Amino acid sequence: MAGHTILLNLLGGVALLLWGTRMVQSAILKAFGPQLRTAIARAAAGPVRAAATGAAAATALQSATATAVLVMGFITRGLIALPAALALMLGADLGTTLAVQALSLDVRTLIPILLIAGVALAGASRPTTEQVGRLLVGIGLIMLALGLIVSASAPMRASATVALVLGRLADDPLLAMLLAAALTWAMHSSVAFVLFVISLVGGGLIALPLALALVLGANVGGGLVALGMAAGQPAAARRVVIGNLAFRLIGATVAFLALGPLITAAGSLAAEPGRAVAHFHTLFNLALAVVFLPLVGRAAALLERALPDAEPSHDARLDLLDPDLLDNPPLALNAATRAMLRLADKVELMLRETILTFEETDPRRIRAVEAMEREVDVEQERIKLYLAQLMQRALTPDESGQVLEAVTFTTNLEHIGDIIDRGLLRLAARKQKHGVRFSDAGWQDIRGFHAMIADQMRRALAVFVSRDPSVARELVAEKDRLREEEARASERHFARLRDGLPETIETSALHLDVLRDLKRINAHLTSVAYPILEQTGELRGSRLRYPKPEPAPRPGSRHALARRS
Repeated sequence: MAGHTILLNLLGGVALLLWGTRMVQSAILKAFGPQLRTAIARAAAGPVRAAATGAAAATALQSATATAVLVMGFITRGLIALPAALALMLGADLGTTLAVQALSLDVRTLIPILLIAGVALAGASRPTTEQVGRLLVGIGLIMLALGLIVSASAPMRASATVALVLGRLADDPLLAMLLAAALTWAMHSSVAFVLFVISLVGGGLIALPLALALVLGANVGGGLVALGMAAGQPAAARRVVIGNLAFRLIGATVAFLALGPLITAAGSLAAEPGRAVAHFHTLFNLALAVVFLPLVGRAAALLERALPDAEPSHDARLDLLDPDLLDNPPLALNAATRAMLRLADKVELMLRETILTFEETDPRRIRAVEAMEREVDVEQERIKLYLAQLMQRALTPDESGQVLEAVTFTTNLEHIGDIIDRGLLRLAARKQKHGVRFSDAGWQDIRGFHAMIADQMRRALAVFVSRDPSVARELVAEKDRLREEEARASERHFARLRDGLPETIETSALHLDVLRDLKRINAHLTSVAYPILEQTGELRGSRLRYPKPEPAPRPGSRHALARRS
């Protein structure tokens, strides 16, 4: 077999390995993301519990980097402390080794079963079942990729050039470590690289001493991947990944200095070299956790001194959520209201900018709105945390009601941001990708309906601030009118479909999905009026129309006699 063919097959196996790991991560996050985030948020009870949570999350995600992204989000929002975050990452590092242990087992007979079952489940209508199917397909692809790598590397054992290169690396373990760190960073997956090393040592292409040096480099490279993702993040996020990278560097340095005895010890871990590499990888990260878990508090203090929070500039926007106001509920409510109005301004800007993305072919505006949505997520989390702290104070019944309404309004703003980000922006991106255009009449309907929703946004803000029942009635009445307008716009769209208008046929699903998402936004906006109208007794308990009661029979009639009998 020609050298370029061997290299092509090897790179194809690595590409399939990376694709499988990415598919598993994506499926886990989409199917069980909320549960993972909840578990991480509750992991601050102690370093051992935090490490166990991190290990479970990374084992499921098959990536310490993906876990680091979740942890950075929580620590940036102030939901977990730095010592707990460092403990989480130590556990995550150990969790990835457990994923490697599972995936490196020789279970080739399961590959077709996983692929068949995964494809069958991926076509299910339930989103969770669909993602479980994608998870099974991803695991099957990983195992298939490992087999391809072993097969592709087999002819390389007879190559004098490959033997020379690998011999040079074996003679220089430091160079091997540096190369492994660089390749892990390039692959953005320490799990994939360690599995690659296991497949090479299992195929007899490299010896155990070189494999252990490569594994040490992979551990350092995994920390570099997370460090790159933290670039531009607040100091709180950078402390986590820098601390984790420091743990890995210290551990790798100590292990490198003791590499001779470790090679001898690793040879006794398992008869098969591949299993010995997997066990060494696990024991190395277990040792890191045992050594550094008791020191996460001191490490956090050092990191906070070395990387202090940036001093706010003179033109920085005022942080309205002052914790000193929490003991004065009226002032705290006022501060939270001002913060919510600022949040609402950003959501309204997102709504107005989003409609422009359907007219453009440049995705830059889409990315700008997505960035705004991330800011909205962070801000609404801070507001809800502030309101939760306020609810722990002694409040009057009226103040308690205002806090609950504020939490509901903030949550609705968050939902609107999510609809824009996960609904409308994705539809705009799909339209740009396929290069289609709405019909003139269809685009006019969408623009008109969007303008009405934008007006509703202003009414909703006015209702929240003024609590005026007349404005609340107007907001709800407009919702009914918008429902009718959406139905008329859909009818006009179907009429154009019956007429066979090409633009309408091409964009039918897009058109209806845009109207649906705008209607969902309107529902969230209108909800601010319901508590006010309920207090004034102007809200019906149900919109159902009950059947009229049957009239009572006339005395002496046949129905009356039948009823008496």
